[in-house]
Amino acid sequence: MHFNTILGIWLLIFFEEVSSEGESSCRLQDKFITRGLMKDGDVVLGGLFIVHFRTTLLNNSLQTKPEEVRCREFNLRGLRWVQTMIFTIDEINRDPDLLPNTTLGYKIVDSCDVSSEALKGAFEILNGGERASSHAICSGFPSVPIIIGDAGSSRSAAVSRILELFDIPLISYFASCACLSDRTNYPTFFRTVPSDAVQIKALLRLVNYFKWNWIGVVAVDSDYGRFAIQSLAEEIWNSNVCIAYTEFISSGGASDRMSKIVDTIKQSSAKVIILVCGESDTFALIKELRKRNITNLQLVASEAWVTSSLIWTKESQDILTGTIGFGIRKAEIPGLREFLVNFHPSTSPDNPFVEELWEEVFGCKIRPSDRTSEQNESQFSTKLCTGTEDLNLTQNVYTDVSQLRVSYNVYKAVYAVAYALHNLQSCINGKGPFINNSCGQRSNIIPWQLLHYLKEVKFMNKFGEEVSFDSNGDPIASYDLINWQRSADGSVKFVKVGFYDTALPEGEKLVLDERIIVWHEHQNLVPVSVCNDNCPTGTRKATRRGEPICCFDCLPCADGEISNKTDSIECMKCSLDYWSNDNRNECIPKENEYVSFQDGIGIALTVTSLLGACITVAVAAVFLHFINTPIVKANNLELSFLLLMSLILCFLCSIAFIGQPSPWSCMVRHTVFGISFALCISCILSKTLVVLMAFKSTLPGNDVMKWFGPKQQRSIVFLSTLIQLIICVLWLVISPPVPAKNTRYQSAKVILECSLGSSIAFCCVFGYIGLLACFCLMLAFLARALPDKFNEAKFITFSMLTFFAVWLTFIPAYVSTHGKYTVAVEVFAILTSSFGLLICIFTPKCYIILLKPEENTRKHLTAK
Repeated sequence: MHFNTILGIWLLIFFEEVSSEGESSCRLQDKFITRGLMKDGDVVLGGLFIVHFRTTLLNNSLQTKPEEVRCREFNLRGLRWVQTMIFTIDEINRDPDLLPNTTLGYKIVDSCDVSSEALKGAFEILNGGERASSHAICSGFPSVPIIIGDAGSSRSAAVSRILELFDIPLISYFASCACLSDRTNYPTFFRTVPSDAVQIKALLRLVNYFKWNWIGVVAVDSDYGRFAIQSLAEEIWNSNVCIAYTEFISSGGASDRMSKIVDTIKQSSAKVIILVCGESDTFALIKELRKRNITNLQLVASEAWVTSSLIWTKESQDILTGTIGFGIRKAEIPGLREFLVNFHPSTSPDNPFVEELWEEVFGCKIRPSDRTSEQNESQFSTKLCTGTEDLNLTQNVYTDVSQLRVSYNVYKAVYAVAYALHNLQSCINGKGPFINNSCGQRSNIIPWQLLHYLKEVKFMNKFGEEVSFDSNGDPIASYDLINWQRSADGSVKFVKVGFYDTALPEGEKLVLDERIIVWHEHQNLVPVSVCNDNCPTGTRKATRRGEPICCFDCLPCADGEISNKTDSIECMKCSLDYWSNDNRNECIPKENEYVSFQDGIGIALTVTSLLGACITVAVAAVFLHFINTPIVKANNLELSFLLLMSLILCFLCSIAFIGQPSPWSCMVRHTVFGISFALCISCILSKTLVVLMAFKSTLPGNDVMKWFGPKQQRSIVFLSTLIQLIICVLWLVISPPVPAKNTRYQSAKVILECSLGSSIAFCCVFGYIGLLACFCLMLAFLARALPDKFNEAKFITFSMLTFFAVWLTFIPAYVSTHGKYTVAVEVFAILTSSFGLLICIFTPKCYIILLKPEENTRKHLTAK
C-alpha cells in the first residue's frame, strides 16, 4: 500500500479518536489550506481536478511547523475540466425533467497532480471545510455523497480507499489504470474513461497492424504506469512483439533519471516508443530528447496526453509531429465555449483561479499584490489588467473546444450522478430496492444508497452514446485514433485517422485510414521498428540464445526445403519428385538422370557399341570371303560364325542400357545380355572341347572324337544357352526388372534406373555366365600347349583371362558408383569383355588371312 494511502487512513483514525473525546461535539485537529470552488445546493457534488501540475518542493526541518504545500504550473486544460463540471451542473439544474425538485451544488478542490493534495482535498470536501462548526454533531453522513475525480490513477486509488470506508462513490473522468477495475480493492470506484486494459489491447493491435515488433516503453512510476506495463506484458506474451526496454519516469521527473532514460532510448535500435505517462512527464521527456537532438523516433501516445496541446512547442514540433495514439471519444458540447469565454474576474471575483488564468492568457495581474507570485512561481508580467480583456478573442487550451475528450468524460460523469439521483428520488415506496422494498432517503442522500443506483444507471445522452457501468465500474470502451499533424501556422492538429471499438467483432475492432496519417519527420511511409529485418523467402528464422524472439538470424533453408513467405519459422520439405530451386523459395521438378543418347557418355557408349558390332560383322565378312581357305576351315566354321553372331548381340545389347528406362527396355537389357553372353561362352566352350578332344583322339585306340561331331557341338551350345534362357524366362515371369526412381544417392535428382526385380535371378544369370567361363578357362588351359597351328586354346585362355579380369574389376566399380554412372560401368564392362573376346580369338586369324596369306595354306598349317 502506498505511503499516501496509509497517511490518509491514519488521518481518518486520528479524526475519529479526536471525535471520541466528546460524544456531542468534535473539533478539527488542523485545517488544510486548499484552493477550490463551492456552490450550495440540495445535493452537493464533490470534485477533484488538477488545476496545477506540481507542488513546490519544501525542505521541512521538523523543528517548526511544516509549511503548507504550494501548487505551481497552472493547467489551463484542468481549469477547462472544472468549468465543464460547473457548466454541466447548471445545465442539469435548468432541465425541468431531470431532478425537477432538486438543485445540485458543487465543491471543487485542486489536487495539484499530487496524491497527498488529492487526499487533503477529499477530506476538505467531506468535512465541510470552513462551514464545519466546532460544535457540529460528528455522527451522521458526510455533506457530500459522491466525488467526481481525480484525473490520475494513483490519486484516485488513494482517495477511493478512503471513501470506501463510508461507501461514498468516486467517479473518475481520467483515471484509466486497470488496477481500479478490481472490485475487491475499489468497491465504490467508477469511471467514464475506459480501462487501460482495453487501451493496451488497442495499442498492441496498432503495433501489430504496422508490424512494429521491436518497441520501447516509457511509463510514469505510478499505479497508472506500472499496471499499464503489466497489462502490456500480459498481452504481448502471445504476440510477435518484443519490448526492447522499459523505463520508468520517477515522480517529479528528476533530471538525472530523465537523462538515463534518454541514454537508453538513444542506444536502442527501437524506433517506436510507447509513452504511458501524463502530459507533464511527457513534456519533461520531450525537452530532454530535444536537448540531446534525438528526433528520429515514432511516438505512440497513451490517452493521458494524446490530445494535450500544452506540450506542443516550437522546439518540440519535430519530435511530436507524427505522434499517434488512442484518445477517448470526443463530443461537441453545445454552449460550453460560450460558458468558458464568459468567465471573467468581474463576474467571478471569488474564484481562486481567475487571476492565474488572466496572467497566463493575457500576461497581466488583476490587482497590484504578490498573491499570484505566492501561488505561482512563474510570473509573466507586472503590468495590471485593464478589465477589457476578452477570452472570446483568444485561442488557447482553455477556450479550445475542438478536442473535448476528458471534458466530455466530466460531462458524462456529472450526468451519471444526476440520473442515479433522479432514479433514487423517483422511487415509489413498496417497490424500492432496499429492505422491505423501501426507497432511499430523498432529502439527506445516503452514499451507499446512491451507490446502489449508480451501479444500475443506464441512459442515452444527447450525443447518442449509451452511458452505463459494468460490474467493475467501467464504461463501454471506445477510442479515436489520433494523429499529431502540424498545420501551416505551426500549431498542432489532432486528426482522427481511425478508431477502436470493443463493441465490434474481434477482427474489426480497429479501423484506420493509412492515407491520411503523417508520420514523424513528415514522412508518408510507415516507420520501421524491428530488431532484425524480415527474413526473405528461402530462409527461416532462428532465435538467438538469450535474446527476445524478435531478435533472430535468417538461416538458409536446407537442400530440398523451401520457404515461400517472409519470416518463416521453419522450412517446408519438397515432395519426393520435387526439389528446391537455387533461391530455396520454390519446389521445382527434380532433374531426371539416366544415360541418355544425347549426353557425352551415352554417345560414346553407343558409338563404341555400334563400332564393335560393325567390326564383328567385318570379321564375319572376312571369314565368309575366305571360307574355303585352310585357316577358316580348320577353326570349326559353324561355331566361328555362331560365335561372331553372339558377339554382335553382345555389342548391340549394350544399346538397350542407354536411354530412359521403360518396362520393355528393362526386361530386354539384362535378359538379352545374359542370353547373348551365355551363347558366346557356350560357343567358345564347345570350340575348346573340340580342340581338346581332337588331340586326345589321335592316341591309339581312342575314338572319343565320334562323340564330339557337329551335332554334339550344336547340342552343347543349345543346351548351355537353353539353361540361361530358362533362367531369364523365370526371371521375367516371377519378378521382372521394372523402371524405378532412385533418390537415395542424389537428393536433387531422380535417377531413372531399372530395378532388378529378383536379385536372385540376376545373380543366377551372372553366376551361370561365370560358371561357363570357368569351365571354358579350365579346358583351354589344359589344351594351351598342344603343338598344332590349328590349336586356338591359348587364345581362348587369354580371352577368358581378359573376360574374368574385366568382370572382376566391374564388381567393385559397379558397387561404388551411383546413378547413370552405374549403368555406364556395366555397359563398359559388356563392351570391354566383348572386345576382349573378339580381339583375342579372331585377331590372330584375321592377321594371317589378310596380312600373311602365304601362311594360310594346308602345307604350312600341317608342317609340324
